[in-house]
Amino acid sequence: MAYIDAKDGTKLHVKDMGQGRPVVLIHGWPLTGDMFEYQTVALLEAGYRVITYDRRGFGQSGHPATGYTYDTFADDLASVIEGLDLRDVSLVGFSMGGGEIARYLSRHGASRISKAVLVASVAPYLLKDESNPDGVDGSVFEDMKKQIREDRFAFLQSFAKTFYGVGLVSRPVSQGVLDWSFVLGVMASPKATIDCVTAFGTTDFRPDLAAFTIPTLVVHGTADKTVPIDPSGRAAAKGIAGAKLIEYDSEPHGLFATVPDRLNKDLLEFLA
Repeated sequence: MAYIDAKDGTKLHVKDMGQGRPVVLIHGWPLTGDMFEYQTVALLEAGYRVITYDRRGFGQSGHPATGYTYDTFADDLASVIEGLDLRDVSLVGFSMGGGEIARYLSRHGASRISKAVLVASVAPYLLKDESNPDGVDGSVFEDMKKQIREDRFAFLQSFAKTFYGVGLVSRPVSQGVLDWSFVLGVMASPKATIDCVTAFGTTDFRPDLAAFTIPTLVVHGTADKTVPIDPSGRAAAKGIAGAKLIEYDSEPHGLFATVPDRLNKDLLEFLA
């Protein structure tokens, strides 16, 4: 089954591989489900059933003009879970994908879900305001949208370097990974790319944290310049009852590719 219909008829592109207990991997912005290449191989080899899907507006899913809100994204995740009749599911959300998990649990409950993993996730709340002094200034998100409108392609190339912590000296990923990330990013609708900056940058998931009634792992890099650890990973671990936090010292945002072996080991230990 390559496509599942969302509630509004949008086609969601799904890859469903392997046998065993299901793990749904929810990708980050502005990539596709294929960003989990290293994790997919490791999970399949460990005997899991692995499901990835492209968020609406990204990759090979439908590119509607509207609907880029977390209530819709959470309902899309529900459509995937129910369309494949998945139970005893582990959800793994990277970056923007962590918000899907939070909102899914608060809107749809945890009856089908056994575990949750937030990797470099935007939850619980990124935007800086009086209630969130460690957050990211709103001007950062406005500047991102401005750059995307002016030259999305140049933006994607420069963004990838920050995403993976590439500098004059540091080379945590190859040029091939940067090129691959660019290809995944340009597959997205420009409208979705812009609208999702508002979604992940301004959605407050703090009220959703109480819905995490399942074992939860939080993984975050201390040198993440895309999603700073204080208002996200550390705050999520404090706000989710019983959550386990693993901090990756000096690691950037794109953990899935900078330290895939370490992330895969931590994932497999938690899922087991």
